[in-house]
Amino acid sequence: MSSSLDVVVIGGGQAGLAAGYHLRRHGSLDFAVLDAQPAPGGAWQHMWESLHLFSPAAYSSLPGRLMPPQQGETYPDATHVVDYLTDYEQRYELPVHRPVRVEAVRRDGGHLRVETDSGTWRARAVVSATGTWSRPFLPAVPGRDAFRGRQLHTVEYRAPGEFAGMRVTVVGGGNSGAQIAADLAYDADLTWVTQRPPRFLSDDIDGRALFDHATARRRALDEGRTDGGGVASLGDIVAVPPVREARDAGLLKAQPMFARVTGAGVEWSDGTRAESDVIIWCTGFRPALAHLAPLGLRGPRGYIPTRGTEAVGEPRLHLLGYGDWTGPASATLVGVGRPAREAARTIAALLR
Repeated sequence: MSSSLDVVVIGGGQAGLAAGYHLRRHGSLDFAVLDAQPAPGGAWQHMWESLHLFSPAAYSSLPGRLMPPQQGETYPDATHVVDYLTDYEQRYELPVHRPVRVEAVRRDGGHLRVETDSGTWRARAVVSATGTWSRPFLPAVPGRDAFRGRQLHTVEYRAPGEFAGMRVTVVGGGNSGAQIAADLAYDADLTWVTQRPPRFLSDDIDGRALFDHATARRRALDEGRTDGGGVASLGDIVAVPPVREARDAGLLKAQPMFARVTGAGVEWSDGTRAESDVIIWCTGFRPALAHLAPLGLRGPRGYIPTRGTEAVGEPRLHLLGYGDWTGPASATLVGVGRPAREAARTIAALLR
């Protein structure tokens, strides 16, 4: 496969589809979306079974198409999101090619050369929308390699049934840690460990309020105002119904972070130990940006400096959906639409 286009979008999840929608609206742009997954749905097709969105369907939509409600559910589950993304892709006839794994992006005169496992594409502009799911982060905790039980990351967790009756340590005080701990609290001997005491948002706060807060915060920063805090100032954990129920039942009692992992479990600095059969690391992700390494754009902490979604060191490259550094709440369904629109508009202007 070899092709020359105006734009190549790397990633066919929610961010890539939002970019494709807005690129199509510009009409004259010839583009393709390259997706490493064999089927539509992005990372949503790999989530744990009990996962639900933080917001109702109507507030979890990509541009141009409201997500329909899921029967019997206020907050749709991951399967419903996969069905919605599949329909979205087909409805707008987005030119998604899969499975195509991008290996490198290089400068090639007036183009960017996109090298894949199935051929090379040349593009006048590239949108990288690969997300973070493929780069789970595991902290360098002393003794981690000595543990004789099973260790897994959020990306490998599916359901509590396989851990019934087992001693499970869940590490992480964010939403994934709280939700997986709540999932396991009834069937496993649970130890929940967090870096700091868990901070639950008010029960009436969901994704709608978080998106509004993130947008207002970014607007304030753009205007030179520093009043107020980011989304993190509200708390770390959205009290979705399963988390709220486990918390109110007294089943979500967090322990402070341990000092080391032992062969049989974990140990705190005062010598206290907890034996474990399984450790689940809900410790977050890093942006999947290895394909952009040949461009030499990385700054401090591995991030590529951006102006909005545009890479500061390469105006033909836009980064979309990696978090607030590429647009307010851009790693969410409802939040990615606005930066996707701006990226498409900027690319169209550049190519003219």
